[in-house]
Amino acid sequence: MDSLQPSRRPPLANTCIRGHLPARPCGADSNKTRLVVDFYQQIEAQLPLRLVNIPQAARIVGLGHVYATQPMGLSWKELSISWAVFRAVTVHLDIPLDSPLSNVKNAISAQAITLVAAVDEAYALGVASAARLLTLPAKLHVSGGITSPTVRDRIRSEGAEPLLDSGTVVETIAAAKASAARINNAIFQDFLRFSEPNATSRWIVEGFSPFLQEVDKQLRASKVDLVVIPVGAGLLAEAVISHFHDSVGHGNPKILSVEPDTAACLWKSLEAKALVTTGTAPTIMGDLRRGEIADDSWDILRNGIDVAVTVSDFEAHQAILDLEKWHVQVGPSSAATLAALRLIPETRLAKLGLSSESTAVLLCTEGPAAYTVPHFVQGNDPVALTQTLVQIDSSSSTISTIPGPGETQIAHYVTAWMEHRNIESHWIEPVRGHPSVVGVVRGTGGGKSLLFNGHLDTVTLKTYEGEPLSGVISDGKLFGRGSADMKGGLAAAMVALASAKSMKIRGDVLLTAVADEEGYSVGTSDVLSAGWRADAALVNEPTNMEILHVHKGFALLEVNIYGVAAHGSRPDLGVDAICKAGYFLAQLDQFAHRLQHGQGSNPKIGPGSIHASIIKGGEEVASYPHFCNIILERRTVPGETPAIVEEQVRDILQSVADSVADFKFDLKLTFHRPPFELSLDHPFFKLVKDVVSESTGSEAVVAGAPYWTDSALLAAQGIPSLIWGPTGYGLHGKEEWVEIESVGKVATGLSEIIRRFCE
Repeated sequence: MDSLQPSRRPPLANTCIRGHLPARPCGADSNKTRLVVDFYQQIEAQLPLRLVNIPQAARIVGLGHVYATQPMGLSWKELSISWAVFRAVTVHLDIPLDSPLSNVKNAISAQAITLVAAVDEAYALGVASAARLLTLPAKLHVSGGITSPTVRDRIRSEGAEPLLDSGTVVETIAAAKASAARINNAIFQDFLRFSEPNATSRWIVEGFSPFLQEVDKQLRASKVDLVVIPVGAGLLAEAVISHFHDSVGHGNPKILSVEPDTAACLWKSLEAKALVTTGTAPTIMGDLRRGEIADDSWDILRNGIDVAVTVSDFEAHQAILDLEKWHVQVGPSSAATLAALRLIPETRLAKLGLSSESTAVLLCTEGPAAYTVPHFVQGNDPVALTQTLVQIDSSSSTISTIPGPGETQIAHYVTAWMEHRNIESHWIEPVRGHPSVVGVVRGTGGGKSLLFNGHLDTVTLKTYEGEPLSGVISDGKLFGRGSADMKGGLAAAMVALASAKSMKIRGDVLLTAVADEEGYSVGTSDVLSAGWRADAALVNEPTNMEILHVHKGFALLEVNIYGVAAHGSRPDLGVDAICKAGYFLAQLDQFAHRLQHGQGSNPKIGPGSIHASIIKGGEEVASYPHFCNIILERRTVPGETPAIVEEQVRDILQSVADSVADFKFDLKLTFHRPPFELSLDHPFFKLVKDVVSESTGSEAVVAGAPYWTDSALLAAQGIPSLIWGPTGYGLHGKEEWVEIESVGKVATGLSEIIRRFCE
């Protein structure tokens, strides 16, 4: 078995176990189980389960036998949810639980019953399927929306109406309750918090009992030593723990739970020794995407789970491929059980009392499902990570005439990469469609904090010649849109952040992977507005290994020149706004010339500049244009404020108005960002210069830049900042590349800066 990567989230031995389970009336009642079986047999001819022996898996992990349950029809989840909905209907109708399904369907139709449910993506499809099986109209209030188009289409194909809710879980539950109150003869069920008094979670747990009894039957009294369970809300785990602890002859097997890296609510709750709510991110293990364990399940899980692990989407994908080779057809949530078993080293198995004579059962509860092959997150090589980032299209959704997909997909990847390493991550998205991610490695306390900043977005792919998402490496260069600007620097910062986990440092290390730097820097502004700060910052833009301590700012101004509309044959009535604008543009050109030949405040960046970026005017050929709109871009240097810039342009306009008849205008400063400068005497500069010199093997080059970066926003909040990143070429151009050797050197240098600054 491969050894675990030291940087991944480790298997967690549960220290909460008290040796006994709290009582809860679920799963152990044989009469109730008989009713569940009868119900399932009215839906499917036989219980859809086959137990498969996988000797290949047993050899890999060092056990005697590994079995997997092979779902043959509807998933365990769909059937158990169907039982829970069926029970809710019988309670609503006040009819016996052993009523034939056909009679219940007739009653549903006769009384025009509607199911209104509060769900998330993990439960939406199961509830929709249950409603179809019962011919029950359903309105599903889906908390957080549905990220998978496949799931969305399948829900609609089941006949349910998904109502997407962007609010909180509590708000979604409230909305669903209010909706149910407005509908005559509606049944409300909460699949989010499983709030009483509807007992939905208990009924779902009941619904799992026939499958577990079938496992017992097919094992023919063989002793089970280890059960591996996929965990979402924890209801299956509750059923399994209760079954194997309550039933005679099981011998209390060890229980191994598995969750997605990006939905690790059980792992984090066991670590905290308290029930916690966590953020989640999209995963191919969609059935397991839950941010909290069901309240009523928590006591049983914390007293019954022996070891908890989390796995990446890529690991689940690899497990699917292996299981397919071994003729076991399951979906990602089920394949995660094999991925989890692989993560337990033989030394840990021995501590659990397991050996080459032991038997393990992988509880695979759903059949094959379509999914997009996920990206690899396990590696710590900054060059390979750069390749992956380049292969994810994150071209801006706002700045180009043909919008790209934006930053959401790459932000999800960065989150998954961090969560795989158990790095604290925070999703920041006040502007929908422009998410930023903050990763934090906490120090022991009392040290200085360091922030790395890198942007997720790129410019358009349309101007790139060749394959913009290839990430191909040739002649020591990695090619693709964003390779230099700035996925190489972002990858180096991510690897450095991960390296901090193994350092004994006192200060915190932060990475802000931000949106919209190519546009209006919404991401860094959002991160700062959320309160994130540090004692110093490094922006890892491509600087060709030079340290940039100063750069220009910019301001955007909008000028409107007004004329009078008239027929083209009536010069006596019309005033040509475009011609009038020409007087201004001539004066603007002279001003631009004076700026260019003036002296700037810092020779490393030169003087300020101005140019007309966009001009619009006129409606048709045969008319005098009544309006001419001009957009100006002004590049500023330290000491030039927005007020100064606006006053300069207004003076030009007014001088034209004073000398040109019928010249009318207005002026608006629409956007601005400050210039940036850090003194060369600052101790942070001296530390960075020393490390860069050591990393490159020569005296560090100190320079400035004519362009703008997010470092100015950081500096404006009192965070001493510098810019240092890899060597690259072709930013925004038809071909772009980053030098791979420089990416590695930046990653190494950033790690050393962490060690010295945060000690």
